[in-house]
Amino acid sequence: MRIEVYSPTIRRKEMDAVLTAMVEDKIGPGAQSRLLIQVAKEYLGFDYCLALRSPVFALFLALKSLNLEVGAGVVLSALSPWYYAQVLEDMGLRAVYCDVSASSPCMDRETVESACKRGNSPPKCILVHHTLGFVPDMVSIVEIGLPVIEDRSQSYGTEGKPSLGVFTFLGLEERDMLTSGGGALLYGVNRRDASVLRNCGDLPPEYSIPDMNAAMAVVQFREGTKNLEKRKGIAQIYTQSALRTRHKRFIPEDEGGYNNYAFPLMLETGMKEVKAYAKRKEIAVESAFEGTLMGSGKVEPSLCPESYSLSLRTVLFPLYPRLGTTDIEKVAKLIVSLP
Repeated sequence: MRIEVYSPTIRRKEMDAVLTAMVEDKIGPGAQSRLLIQVAKEYLGFDYCLALRSPVFALFLALKSLNLEVGAGVVLSALSPWYYAQVLEDMGLRAVYCDVSASSPCMDRETVESACKRGNSPPKCILVHHTLGFVPDMVSIVEIGLPVIEDRSQSYGTEGKPSLGVFTFLGLEERDMLTSGGGALLYGVNRRDASVLRNCGDLPPEYSIPDMNAAMAVVQFREGTKNLEKRKGIAQIYTQSALRTRHKRFIPEDEGGYNNYAFPLMLETGMKEVKAYAKRKEIAVESAFEGTLMGSGKVEPSLCPESYSLSLRTVLFPLYPRLGTTDIEKVAKLIVSLP
């Protein structure tokens, strides 16, 4: 059986929580949605939170809460999810595409300031996606002086990296660090920013996360520490294999290791060759940035050359808590023997 790149960590506890919600005929927004906010507050430390049906709603409400004028520019990485651009377009906002640094899949202060200089009018907001779970230097980005929205969907559990944005959202989609099968949390950490979100609190129920999804998310938070430890252990094994290859890794300067969301490598050989080799070994390997703005062709390559280069040569290997010992060893052997 082929080892897939992604697999949501859904175990018996998550299944029981969803079944209980169904048996009680409480599948719409209700008690479980409220419980999710209470539980999430213990782990995220926010002042106020909205539990929503989708990260699309979270991004929309965050931008709306900033009261940006039509046509206002929003800086975002070319390696952000491509739905970002659709939300901006639907809101009448202007996407200001930003390149990433040469050694990271994230933008930094230098690349943000460079993007801000393009165009006739300066942007009004910075949208920071923690791509592949790596967290950029948020202090220096916030110091630029523009409102910042953070997307921590792929970086949940990163130690010592508090939210510094005006608003932060945590996606709960299938490929996010925590999943409820769909949904997102939008929150403000401090009281001042949270007070703005409270004005959005009286939303139609169609905006709120259903209890079935919320019940699953509650379990995901409670099991998160155990799952993060499993991810970390797998990443350590893969890293030992990667060190014996010529392919390069993203290494956070202050951590010296991986982020636990995924295991990417920047290839020194062709991506097609590596994918074909992995396929013969019954292991799925895929482009790390296929679903991003750059990977889906939304950004002109010459505008963000570093992002374009990474999109052509960065691949992901299977990394998730449900991997068994045999599968982990199989992937580790694949990495060390890459062409």
